[in-house]
Amino acid sequence: MRISMVSEHASPLVDPGGPDAGGQNVHVRELALALARAGHDVTVCTRRDDPAAPEVVPLTGSVRVRHVPAGPAGPMPKDDIAAHVPELSAALEEAWRADRPDVVHGHFWMSGWAAAGPARRLGLPLVQTYHALGAVKRRHQGAADTSPEGRIRIEAAVARRADRVVASCPDEAAELIRLGAPLGALVTVPSGVDTSLFRPGPAREPTGRPRLLVLGRLVRRKGVDETVQALAGVPDAELVVAGGSGPGGDPDVDRLQEVAARAGVADRVRFLGAVRRDAVPGLLRSADIVVCAPWYEPFGIVPLEAMACGRPVVVTAVGGLQDTVRDGRTGLHVPPRDPDALAAALRELAGDPVRAAALGAAGRRRVVERYGWDRVAERIAGVYADAARAARRRAPLPVSDRRPRVAAAS
Repeated sequence: MRISMVSEHASPLVDPGGPDAGGQNVHVRELALALARAGHDVTVCTRRDDPAAPEVVPLTGSVRVRHVPAGPAGPMPKDDIAAHVPELSAALEEAWRADRPDVVHGHFWMSGWAAAGPARRLGLPLVQTYHALGAVKRRHQGAADTSPEGRIRIEAAVARRADRVVASCPDEAAELIRLGAPLGALVTVPSGVDTSLFRPGPAREPTGRPRLLVLGRLVRRKGVDETVQALAGVPDAELVVAGGSGPGGDPDVDRLQEVAARAGVADRVRFLGAVRRDAVPGLLRSADIVVCAPWYEPFGIVPLEAMACGRPVVVTAVGGLQDTVRDGRTGLHVPPRDPDALAAALRELAGDPVRAAALGAAGRRRVVERYGWDRVAERIAGVYADAARAARRRAPLPVSDRRPRVAAAS
């Protein structure tokens, strides 16, 4: 198949760790590469955020990234992209009329919004993956949620318009049903892990100090603040925080340094800043325990990558983490926003290296059995085929189709 993916803010060329760069960047890149290995041809369309960037950047012979105009060609917070979705949509339609794909796959709500009209007018099958849902974000962040005003309404409209809607886990599937996604269009396929890159290897030399690791975006909802606070209850352990731009000028790091100072653990927290993708497996293997303690998480790739490296994980029992990490078998669950419970779980594993090693080994087996990217890509290709059959059964949308409007973030 000739596949056009749309990932408006999460370019597969960008490593995760920045304010708007995370698991979606990894997911889109690895899924595209796995589909190419299976013989498909993939173009990933993402917003142009650099005027000097080439229009098309090859990843492999069968995967390329196309930079599409949508607003000023410079960095932009992803919530602000909503005002430029009509331009993105028009550019996608022009590209698809000139070079018609067999299927379109939207990643994130704005990508689905931009793709839905052109896909229907051109009779193209549309598959949608949300990666995060506005209703869940609003529930957990309340007034701190910066999403554009129309997000939830548009997510529901895209779910009804798509030929297939992909949930990453049962928890997200339930949320999509509440949103109004048609049951006949809904399918659950998890994200994946490159099990040849993320694999067990030599551990670091023992230092007598357990090393805890947090990896990813440092925004408040990711629970790094609670992890820093929990360190006060794990004597002698050190915490390595990978993500953001490092000390000096990064408001998230500045905030976390203040949290560490108040908790009396500033001398045991080290901030690495952003880490290159090829350095992540070694970083994970250097940890005794990998921590992922978000308030909510649609799926969560980092715990799977840690499990693939044979490292034990402690995660909050939210979203997809409830499914990917088996409590007491491949890692430990704790309640969200509870530093004391997190500290207790970390002390338990830090004090029992034999059990920690057993959890890590079980985690590796689970990832290999269920979450390899080639297996995930095979299932997604089946979803594409189902979407194509569904698209053939429906009539094209009239050219006068009206796009829903969205208010810009205040």
